[in-house]
Amino acid sequence: MEIVDYDLYRVPPRWLFLRVETSDGTVGWGEPVVEGRAHTVEAAVEELMEGYLLGEDPLPVADHWQTMYRGGFYRGGPVLMSAIAGVDQALWDIRGKHFDAPVYELLGGPVRERMRVYQWIGGDRPDGVADAAREKVDAGFTALKMNATPELRRIDNPAAVEAAVERVRAVREAVGDEVDIGVDFHGRVSKPMAKRLAAALEPHEPFFLEEPVLPEHNDALPEIASRTSTPIATGERMYSRTDFKRVFEQGSVDLIQPDLSHAGGITEVKKIADMAEAYDVAMAPHCPLGPIALASCLQVDAVAPNALIQEQSLDIHYNETADVLDYLADPSVFDYEDGFVALPEGPGLGIDVDESVVEERAAARDEDWHNPVWRHDDGSVAEW
Repeated sequence: MEIVDYDLYRVPPRWLFLRVETSDGTVGWGEPVVEGRAHTVEAAVEELMEGYLLGEDPLPVADHWQTMYRGGFYRGGPVLMSAIAGVDQALWDIRGKHFDAPVYELLGGPVRERMRVYQWIGGDRPDGVADAAREKVDAGFTALKMNATPELRRIDNPAAVEAAVERVRAVREAVGDEVDIGVDFHGRVSKPMAKRLAAALEPHEPFFLEEPVLPEHNDALPEIASRTSTPIATGERMYSRTDFKRVFEQGSVDLIQPDLSHAGGITEVKKIADMAEAYDVAMAPHCPLGPIALASCLQVDAVAPNALIQEQSLDIHYNETADVLDYLADPSVFDYEDGFVALPEGPGLGIDVDESVVEERAAARDEDWHNPVWRHDDGSVAEW
């Protein structure tokens, strides 16, 4: 068996799908994308496929990963690691189908039967969070996540802090103490404001504070963590074991959030999860993406004892033109019940991608999503 063909599809709302075909007709799917840089990652995937993988046996996934990563003098970063991630997902999908087993069975077998999931509320500039929270809890979710703030100045006024506190307070009062509320700083908060917000939000007991500062300021995490007992989460913009090693050694992070479409795929995130377990750090994979990325996350969640909860993007504010279930022949694989999703039971990634829908939507529009550029009231660029 060898890899004979591949196709890339840019599809709404902002995703890139990879289809890899082998000489015996087996098809594997991956989701290699950096949101807002789909064209760039597409070119990187083409380089990997054309320069190395076409004509190769798809089954030695670990060796292919090493070659894709270490075979280039310049390595790492969001573009290359996302390209590798999507290819890795597709190769694991093929390997699972070849052995007629879910990927998690090839990784040692599951440690759980189902995975808890959380639901987004409130949008980019959080609004209407209390009503949205009630609606999602009524639908069966037991955990929610919301953005903490819109754009903030580097040192903002007490009203900005109080507005963030009031939003979290409103959600807590709406859903009670048995529902978990993750609060995402989205990297849009400076170090001084992160310290103030962490302390101010603590009385409402957030589930975690996500990305309180940008990864380039991870050296500030110990000080921020010292201001609160709320668990600190980060990792969606970290792309390798080396990136995570530094925060593990700091001892200031309680929850890591590697992205299966950014951090080297199943192969690398499984290793990151293992490292985290050694430091008593939980994992909640980042996944505001499509069905292939989510299915890949669940394969690692299945075998990681420290997997705590899974992000998923059904009805997320980004998905205005298409949603996760649109691209699946059998959407029931992601049926949520009591805030959980069952592990996919099918071979490979356990999903059946509807190729006709993928081709139709990719052909209908040249998908080229970019995140908004926000500005402060003085005209300078704000973190989104």
